[in-house]
Amino acid sequence: MSETPEMSNEGEAPGGPDIEALVRSLRRKEGTWVEWGQACQQLQKAGRSAQWIFEETGFEPIHQNQVMVAAQVYASLLNQGISASTQAHYERKGSDILYELRILAQEDRAAVAELVLERGLDLDEAHEVARAVKEFSRLVVIPEGFTAHPGDAVAYQIWKLTRQKSDLQERSRLIAQGLKFAYSPAARQKIEQLLTDFTVTPARPAPLLPVYRLETDDEMPRLLPVVGQMPLSVEDFKAVPLLEEVGPFQIVKFSGTGAWIAIPGWQAILGAADPVAFLCDSEHLPTPLPGNTEEVMVVVDRAQRDWDGNSYFVVDRSGQLDLQWSEEAPELRILGRVIVVMRPKKILDEAATKELWQIDE
Repeated sequence: MSETPEMSNEGEAPGGPDIEALVRSLRRKEGTWVEWGQACQQLQKAGRSAQWIFEETGFEPIHQNQVMVAAQVYASLLNQGISASTQAHYERKGSDILYELRILAQEDRAAVAELVLERGLDLDEAHEVARAVKEFSRLVVIPEGFTAHPGDAVAYQIWKLTRQKSDLQERSRLIAQGLKFAYSPAARQKIEQLLTDFTVTPARPAPLLPVYRLETDDEMPRLLPVVGQMPLSVEDFKAVPLLEEVGPFQIVKFSGTGAWIAIPGWQAILGAADPVAFLCDSEHLPTPLPGNTEEVMVVVDRAQRDWDGNSYFVVDRSGQLDLQWSEEAPELRILGRVIVVMRPKKILDEAATKELWQIDE
């Protein structure tokens, strides 16, 4: 019996990657971290699992994921155009920083990478900057006094947060932080005005996301194809496509066009007039969920398109779906209301839950 791809360490057929050379390079840590990420990705695309790569090279799965994703972000920086000094810096180090920029649109990554390097920001600060720029990008209109520069984007988020605070010491700390990031003179002026304007503008808290987690095996339904009603021919029986259950939510795919998922009959689901579902990473939700990032299933009722300040909605943002909550009716076209955000059932075997995060450019 021939070995499976995960067990074999032989070179690939002509035209494929040289597995032995890739493994040897990783084992010796040859080249840059960018090349490590590219090598790990080549091995995984060739059918080698993260665990197999770890056993052969010593690169832990979490490290593989970081360098693979960061290498893709680095490639997008080169496509967008960055200075030679920035390129040289991130080629030597900074995979952890670039990994944080994965949530940004490609056109924003280069500017944020330059800002992080220019200000000498650490990993935690880079994480906060990336989140601030991501939130700023959701705005339909750039707020008065600010620009689209990532420094101003961070300054705006700090300005907004400062106006919600009544503690003078906390306000002073935030103002200093805002001045550190403000890029345009107008943005600096907006921040400096807070030194004399002590008006407190309470923030309207975002509503709770309608999150459910599958807990028991009884809540894990299974979707079956229906052949029809007898009498049935053998051809009818054979014509039913083969269904394949994929992922923690057991999404069903088949040889034709489309897929289905069976959802437990919660009241929110039963009351929906036109429910549809899609997958996303929990960190892309408008309000982050506690715990580690995981894949969630978002169910939207397309029949509910009237804005409500106590709900989240799917909107049309330049032809792309986007999740949004806003205190006032958005200017973007509402496509449906979020009725359920479903987290997968927890698995007691923690090793089985370590699914790697990937991005496609």
